[in-house]
Amino acid sequence: MPVSRPLTRADLADRPDDGHRYELLDGVLIVTPAPSPRHQHASRNLFRILDRACPESSELYFAPLDVELADDTVLEPDLLVVDRKQLTAREVLGAPLLAVEVLSPNTRRFDLHTKRARYEAAGTAGYWVVDPGEPPSLTAWELRDGAYVEVASVSGPEKFAAEVPLPVTVVPDELVDRTLPL
Repeated sequence: MPVSRPLTRADLADRPDDGHRYELLDGVLIVTPAPSPRHQHASRNLFRILDRACPESSELYFAPLDVELADDTVLEPDLLVVDRKQLTAREVLGAPLLAVEVLSPNTRRFDLHTKRARYEAAGTAGYWVVDPGEPPSLTAWELRDGAYVEVASVSGPEKFAAEVPLPVTVVPDELVDRTLPL
C-alpha cells in the first residue's frame, strides 16, 4: 500500500485474504481482526430476523461487503440493508438504508463514534449497534433532518420495534448464545 498519500478505493483492490477487515476512513487504512464466535453468532441471528422483514426492493448482506461512501472512505458494516440500485459487481455505492455493527473489544469506539458519524453524514437512514456482552443490548439511531436521533436503547429481554428502514422487532437476548466466549 502506498504510504506517501491518502489511500483510495483503488488501493484496496490488492488487499490480502487473511481474515482481517480492511476499511478506509478519509484515506487512512483501518485493519481489524476477525470477530469472535459470540460476535458472529449475534450477527447471524440478527441476519435471520432482518431477512424475514427485508422488502423485495432491498437486499440484506453481511460482512465482508464494501460500502463506498466516498473515494477515500470504504466501510464494511457487519450487516447492511441496501436498495438494489446501489449494487455494483463488487460493492455498494453510497449510503445503505441500514448499517449494523456488532461490537467487539477492538472496534467498540470506532463503531460507536467514527463509523456512526460517517454513516450519518452519508445519509444512512438507520444505524444500529449490537453489544453481545452482558447483558446483550441494541442501540438504534434514525436519520431525521440530516442528524441521527437515538430511537432505542434496549437490553436483555426488552423489545425494539423498528419502523425505519423496515418494520422488524428485535430482542437482544435472542441474538446471543451466552455459552460462547466474547
